This record gives sequence, structure tokens and C-alpha cells, in this order.
Amino acid sequence: MRSHLTQLLEQSLQRLSDAGALRLPEDLAINVERTRDSAHGDLASNIALLLAKTAGMKPRDLAQRIADHLPASAQVRKVEIAGPGFINFFLTERSGQAVIETIHAAGERFGCSDLGKGKKILIEFVSVNPTGPLHVGHGRGAAYGAAVANLLDACGYTVTREYYVNDAGRQMDILALSVWLRYLELNGTPVSFPGNAYQGDYIREIAAGLRARVGADLLPDAPDLPAEVTAIADPEERLDALIEFAKQSLGASAYRTIHATALAEILRDIRTELESMNIRFDNWYSEQSLFDSGKVDDCIERLRQGGELYLENGADWFRATKYGDEKDRVVVRENGQKTYFASDIAYHHDKLARGFDRAINVWGADHHGYIPRVKGALQALGEDPERLEILLVQFAVLYRGSEKVQMSTRSGNYVTLRDLCAEVGKDAARFFYVTRRSEQHLDFDLELAKSQSNDNPVYYIQYAHARICSVLEQLRARNLEYRPERALTNLSLLSAAPELALLRTLPKYPEVVSAAAASREPHQLAFYLRDLATEFHGYYNSHQFLIEDVSLREARLALIVAIRQVIRNGLAILGVSAPEQM
Repeated sequence: MRSHLTQLLEQSLQRLSDAGALRLPEDLAINVERTRDSAHGDLASNIALLLAKTAGMKPRDLAQRIADHLPASAQVRKVEIAGPGFINFFLTERSGQAVIETIHAAGERFGCSDLGKGKKILIEFVSVNPTGPLHVGHGRGAAYGAAVANLLDACGYTVTREYYVNDAGRQMDILALSVWLRYLELNGTPVSFPGNAYQGDYIREIAAGLRARVGADLLPDAPDLPAEVTAIADPEERLDALIEFAKQSLGASAYRTIHATALAEILRDIRTELESMNIRFDNWYSEQSLFDSGKVDDCIERLRQGGELYLENGADWFRATKYGDEKDRVVVRENGQKTYFASDIAYHHDKLARGFDRAINVWGADHHGYIPRVKGALQALGEDPERLEILLVQFAVLYRGSEKVQMSTRSGNYVTLRDLCAEVGKDAARFFYVTRRSEQHLDFDLELAKSQSNDNPVYYIQYAHARICSVLEQLRARNLEYRPERALTNLSLLSAAPELALLRTLPKYPEVVSAAAASREPHQLAFYLRDLATEFHGYYNSHQFLIEDVSLREARLALIVAIRQVIRNGLAILGVSAPEQM
């Protein structure tokens, strides 16, 4: 409906322009929004306020002239000028009835648009270090990123979903060391396991699988940990010394075997868990490939040649403060090792080099301070930093009753995403994760997510879908007929208050999808579906559908079939199933 009214306004403005009464700007953008108060109509536009200065007229006078030149429409009952110059549209009942026909014709495409046609977007999300299973904190970024990607898909963008695999660097070395030490234990070597290595049972499982495959082939000639290493007081320094000992004792080939095994096992687990939640990626992009291909070195050299790096205390520093960061950042340490920031520069430069119109990152909110340096590096490399969009997500906090569950990946004290989904279900997990703005704190109410009550929004919405399916099943059981083509000719019979309310709500769905995609806010869609379900349940409880009057019966069935389609479409975008029975 917004697009229809936009077209009407465009035609009116063009008529005024053709008559010489108004000069239209080249970048004209017409806004049509839902009114907050139905007394002010169904939709309104502020176009007269935007053009009044250009037209040399008072906004209300211009609004009236625009209204006078609007083409007639069977879907507009009346137009009023309000306030300083708003054009308010009051829609006919026919406008709501028409959407039922549209929904029946469009089916699963209802709500989709061509807003992003021809534009390519790369969205990178989750990208958890492959050092352990996904936990409930990671789940929110996964559900949010997937929903945003689906919204953009629905709006016609060509979307590529990418997982950045941090398979290089110290954390992966700690993982490999952790697996090797557990492997030594399984082979009878006493080990004082470091408290700051990875502690979870999954480390033992990987080590056991490794031992089953290679036996004792990865035992070093001198497996005892040297006293000079175990005596190091600082835990992190001792961990680094143990990593070096493992590399030297094992040799490059054996160490790579352990490193690759741990990476492959954890990535397999992450991929399986995400796919079980209907979250899939087009690309799994290796950080190590940036080093192997020389892209990291190329970017560093380009920054050096451009005067964006300087040498201090043996390290190469990027002039990040030049681009709004709080301090300059090291890209190459004094020992010659590249930092995580160095590979991040190369990765984001590569994203834009691949021809995407926009690259979207979904990051944890704790990475907020990282934004200026990454965008600054892109600008220093000659790229437009505005092509990189960062969406921040607060981690969800899980509560069991009133007790907060503490989580730490290295200590192994965490609730995995798999455990959460097993307890509350994948649908509840995905829905609850997107019920608030991503940057807002989220307490995950475990008991509510498991409940089969009206207070549980995902259950309430799915139950609406299942109820409609039940009505249609009863129709078949009674050998009654529903002919959509005939039903659509009787929609004028839908005159009860709940029916009229639903006819006002259904046309909003495409607008909600477009707005949620533009603002990257899938919670808007979640709220809309809850409101639609509430209106349907009220209608279901107050009216019969399988009545004797064939014409009215089929009109009501056409309405609830449309409701079912919208619920199904909306849940699909959020990655939630639409069960036919509950």
C-alpha cells in the first residue's frame, strides 16, 4: 500500500510540475508512513513540508494542491491535510480485501520486494574462533545475522553469507597445545595441565580421536615437560613457552597434524550445529589463506608505501589516530609476527575487492572500539570506509531461574548452543534471540522459552498457524469445499470488527519486512507476527469459520489462509518453523 500511495503522490507532483507550478528536485524521495493514530488516517506523507521552500508556498497550501491533483484510487476513501502540512490517507475496506487476493497470488513471495535489486551484499556473522563449541552467547549473533541476511534476501539484494575462520594465530596454538597435552595424558604421560589452556571435555574427545587414529605416533622423543618451562611464573608466558616446546618436540609435520585435527573437528561441530538451526554459509573464509596468498604482506606494504605506518621500538605501527582511533595500532611486532589487526586489514580489503556494494559485519558489542581502526585502514588503502557496515550484538545471558550461568570458553564452564537448543528447541532459541534490538542487553528466559503458553511469543505465533491448519483439516473432514477463486469474490462480506482489524494489519507485512531490512532490526518482524497472532486468536475465539453460509464461510477461510501465509513467510525469515500441529 505504501508503494501504491507513493505512486499516486509521484503522479500528482508530476502533474504540478508539468503545469509549471512546481520544480521537482532530482533526488526527490517520497516518504509514506503508517500513522500512529487511526483518527489521522491509515498512512501519511510529509512531502509537502519537504518541498514547500522549493515551491515558495506554505506547506499546508502545497499539501492541498498535491491532494487536489492526486489520481483517483479505489483503495483511498479520502485525503485530509493535517497539522503543518501532512497529507493523511484514509483507506477503503477494499484496500484490505485486495491484500488477500495479493497474498493468495504471491504465496511465499508475499512481502518480498525489489528494493535491493542489482546490489550485492556480503554479510559476515558468527565467525567464532574455532577453539571450542558454540555457546549460548554466540547463538545471538548467529540468529541475528541469519535473520538480517534473510530480510535482505527478501528485499531483492544478492546476499552472500560468510564465516571468517580464525585458523591462524595464538588461540589456535593454545588449542593445539591443549589437545596435545590431553593426548599425552591418554598415552600415560603425567601432565600438569595449564589452567589457562582449553579445559572442556571436547578437548579430551578430540585427543581421544587423534590417539585412536595415530596411536603413539605423535609422542615426542622426550615427552617430559622441561622444568625451566613449568617454572615460569607468569601463566601466559608459561603457555607460550609450552607452545614452543610442543612445536620443537613434535616437529613441523606432527604439530600441523594436531593443529589441523583440532581445527577440523571443531569446525565440523560448529557447522553441524549451525546447520541444525537452519543457518548456512556460502563461504568459510580462512584467515590463514590471507597469509598464504600474500594478501597480508601486500596490504602492509601498501600502507608502508603510503606513509601510513611508522617504525617504533622495532614494531610497525598503523597511524590509527589519524582516522579517529584512540591510539595507533601495531601491525607487525618487533619479533616480525603479524598481529590479528594485520590480517583483519587484509580480510576487509579483500571483501571490498570482491565487488560487493556493501560488506556487513556482525560483531559482539565488545568489539565497538575496533571499528575506527578497521575503517581507518580501509580508508588508508583508498577504499570507501562507508561500504563497511558494523552491526553490534550484545551477548545473551542465560538464566536458570534467578541464577546467572557463568561462561568461559577456556575453562570449559559454559552452556553450549547445542545444550540450549536441546532444552528449549531450535525454534524458541532462534526467535528469542531476535526479540530485542541487537545492541540491547538480552536476558534469555529459559523457563519462558520452554513454556507452552500465551506468554511464550514463538509458541503463541506457531499456535496461530497450527490453528488455521486445524480449521482447514476440519473442513476436509466434513467434506466441505473451499474454492479460493470463488472466495475472493466474496471478500466484501468480511465486515466484523476483528475481520476489519485483520484487514488493516495484513497489508503492513511488506512494509515491516522492508523497514526491518533497512534498519537491520528483525525484532520488528517478530513484534509484527506476535500482533498478528494476537488478532487472529481473538478472531478465532469469537467467530465460527465452518458455517452454513457458503459465501461467508469461504470469505473467512480466504482471510485465515492469508493470515497463515503471512505467518509462515515471516517465521521463515526468522528461521523458525511453522508447524501444522501442536
